[in-house]
Amino acid sequence: MLTVRCDIVDGVQAPDVTHEILPELEAIKDALPDGYRIETGGAIEESSKANGALLAVFPVMAVVMLGLLMVQLQSFSRLALVFLTAPLGLIGATGALLATDRPFGFVALLGLIALAGMIMRNTVILVDQIDHDIAEGHGRHLAIVDATVRRARPVVLTALAAILGMIPLARSMFWGPMAITIMGGLLVATALTLLVVPALYALWFRVREDEQAQTWDAEAAGAFATRMGPMRIAAE
Repeated sequence: MLTVRCDIVDGVQAPDVTHEILPELEAIKDALPDGYRIETGGAIEESSKANGALLAVFPVMAVVMLGLLMVQLQSFSRLALVFLTAPLGLIGATGALLATDRPFGFVALLGLIALAGMIMRNTVILVDQIDHDIAEGHGRHLAIVDATVRRARPVVLTALAAILGMIPLARSMFWGPMAITIMGGLLVATALTLLVVPALYALWFRVREDEQAQTWDAEAAGAFATRMGPMRIAAE
């Protein structure tokens, strides 16, 4: 066995160098006699092992996540609604990685998984507030609007805290892709959550804009009649 090692310049990651070298080795691999082969080690090999270990526990992680969300939401419809918002982070994460010229490797994959959890947490907070307002007697359309307005500030502040906390890691060559993934994905996903989730909730449960006025009129009339009781006439 012959082992070839090398050092790389600062500011470049080993997987990027390996991917540039591999096409140049194709001609050498094709010309090798039987019984000889070239294997890629180093960062590429370690990354493949880490990805395999992560994929092995991913089904368990998904089942536990589904169970916790089901306990919180207690509805398959709301569970599906929350899961539909998880891919919103891909938009900002992809753009941030391309803008900073960072590779999508193992650490970036970890950041993407963490990002999906953050987005679904924000969605659960918003959906739970909408359901709470509806349970208190608010019209569904009004509940969607009011819950989004009230929860916008805590959701945005929480996202900003996470983004600012990742700034020190953004310049790291190893942890940088994870930080960039979380920062870019969370920035875009937070804005989309406040716009997409209310619209998706209204579309999912077929909420009409005029429901609030109709519901309030019926409830207000019943409450008013209960408080007033039978109307006394002037003769009495």
